[in-house]
Amino acid sequence: MTLSTELDCQACGACCSYSSEWPRFTTESEEDLDLLPAQFVSADQSGMRCDGERCSALSGTIGSKVSCVIYGLRPDVCRTCLPGDDACSTARKAFGLA
Repeated sequence: MTLSTELDCQACGACCSYSSEWPRFTTESEEDLDLLPAQFVSADQSGMRCDGERCSALSGTIGSKVSCVIYGLRPDVCRTCLPGDDACSTARKAFGLA
């Protein structure tokens, strides 16, 4: 795994649009989950709500300019994805951003 400080997450967004199965809650406390706005949480409360494969909390255009509307509250799975790691690389390749 090669982490990169050259990749700009706000000019990418691939990791937030790669798979509706990816933004799952695993290590969050109940208190942290309670802080997430309900409109961004899946109906079964297992993860983030997605529109197709894209996280509903992602705003903007993939590969151009994006932002997370709940960035400060984002779940652990989102926090652990780092520029250039395996998850990042896989998502970027799926969007032709590799």
